[in-house]
Order: sequence, then structure tokens, then C-alpha cells
Amino acid sequence: MTDIALINDFITRGLQEDTRGFDHTSLACIPADDTSDAWILIKDNGVLAGVELAKMILLHVDPHAKVDILIQDGTAVEYGDIALTVTANSRSLLMAERLLLNVMQRMSGIATLSRRFASEVSDLPVKILDTRKTTPLLRYFEKWAVRIGGCNNYRDGLYDWIMIKDNHIDAAGSITGAIRSVNEYLKTNNLDLGITVEVRDFEEIREVLAVGNVTRIMFDNFGLADLSKAVELVGGRFETEASGGVRLNTVRSIALTGVNFISVGALTHSATSLDISLKFRKGS
Repeated sequence: MTDIALINDFITRGLQEDTRGFDHTSLACIPADDTSDAWILIKDNGVLAGVELAKMILLHVDPHAKVDILIQDGTAVEYGDIALTVTANSRSLLMAERLLLNVMQRMSGIATLSRRFASEVSDLPVKILDTRKTTPLLRYFEKWAVRIGGCNNYRDGLYDWIMIKDNHIDAAGSITGAIRSVNEYLKTNNLDLGITVEVRDFEEIREVLAVGNVTRIMFDNFGLADLSKAVELVGGRFETEASGGVRLNTVRSIALTGVNFISVGALTHSATSLDISLKFRKGS
């Protein structure tokens, strides 16, 4: 679901960061009532993401702008493609330029990498998940790009899914203690949240299996042989997830071990931005 309030707040804050209310160059060079024709030019190969957001930004700075999206989010693009055309107030276009390009370049890079990961396992019954390893305050948009690219969102934050990781276990004293405390907390607070517990070895897997009351067991940095054994040991009693150092050249081998999910921090923390420009028609 599109969070319009969040998007509008982001646009407002993004423009404020860049202009502090003034674009002195445009104020000096361009008449207040001048209009221009412009287009968003793709200068790289990849998967387009953020064009819907770009339209929102353009209409935010000029509610009377005429914006035509020519290529939809999720489409494979190549050098020379034109994603969007716009006719709008010239000062407004220049005010919006850097914000819309920054988010489109970032989102398209994430969507491109997500498409590559998704393609590696498209014929297998596994889901590729993102993580919370996102740019501060850009998580909504980066996770949007992951979905556009064909992968899946895990949790949006600390509030919508329980994940008992190694530090929780060590602080709580044991896996058993952590799981029991979590279940009591959920019951007391009338919360219906999934529970993932991270395990580091087979002893911890057996402890989780003994106590139960979780949704998913996450195998952290297991080798391929151990992943296969771990999936067999769980035997379908709980969902299984592989995590840790997953790369494009390893994701398929990991998927073939039989895990249900593979979480990939690289989708958001290692994606390379796509080269995209905003071009004005000369003399317009």
C-alpha cells in the first residue's frame, strides 16, 4: 500500500534540505512564469524504479505540470530510453531535479540488483528477502524498489516481526529463555507477530526444535552441506531461512539446499545506482 503521507513528508523534507526555500541560481536566471519541456533520460542498462515517485515530486513542485510516464516501474531499460516527459514551470523543474534523480537512481539500482537475484532462483520454491540494512530514512523507498525488482520485503522495522538474534540470545542467557520470554510478551500485549530465531550451530537448532513456538529458524552463515543437513533436521516443522554473505554467484546453490527463504542484505546496501539524467529542451 502506498503511504501518501510518508511520501509527501519525504518530498517536503528533501526539497527543504536542498533549497532551504531558495534556489538562487534559478531565481537569478529564469523568469518566474517561464515553462520548459524536459524528459528523464536513461543512461545505463537495468530495471527502472522510482518513476511513479518522480511524477509525485514533479506535481508537488508544480501542481499544474503535465507529466507523462513513458516507461513503467519494473521495466528493463537501456541507454537512450526516455522514462518520462514533463512540461512545467522552469524554476520548479530545476528545484525538483536533484531530488527526483537521486531517488530514481538509487531505487533503479536496487531494483536492478533485486531482479538479478530473483532471476537466479526463479524456477525454485524459495523467496529472496531484503533486510533492515537500508539507508536511514529511505527504507520505505528502498524496500519499494526491492519489490519492483521482484524480491520480497522481510520486516519493515523492529515493530512488525520478532527476530531473536545472537545478541538477544546472549543477553537473555539462552535460546529457550529468549523464546519463552518473547511468547509471553506477545501474549501479554495481545500481539500477533511472526517469530524468527537465529541459530549458529546444530546444538542451537535442536534447542529451538525442543522449545518450539517460533515461525522460522534462520541459519546464520552455514555452509552448503550444513544448510542441507539443517533443513533435513528441521523437517518442515518450521520455516527455514539462510542468511549471511549471500552473493549472486552463491544464491542458487543456497536455494538448492531446500531453505524456504534467503535474506540478502546486499539488495539494499550494495546496489549501484543507475545513471539517469533530466534533460531540458534547448530554448524552451
